Amino acid sequence: MKVNIEIDCSPEEARAFMGLPDVRPLHDLYIDRMTGLMKDGITAGDVERLMSNWMPSAASGIGEVQKAMWNAMTGGGAGGKKD
Repeated sequence: MKVNIEIDCSPEEARAFMGLPDVRPLHDLYIDRMTGLMKDGITAGDVERLMSNWMPSAASGIGEVQKAMWNAMTGGGAGGKKD
């Protein structure tokens, strides 16, 4: 048995029906802040702060990838040659 249900509604109507919050005010605030940063000129420090907030483990993750690559190239770590 196959049943198809088609619902024709806007995203706003679907969000209200499912009881999800309206995040438009938060989104507008975020866009205004980003627009202000772009107009005022964003500095390297601003980018670094944003990236550390958005991806706090990115720096350590990159370090881990570099370490794994180094171990793979030099034969160190798991799978390396043993004497």
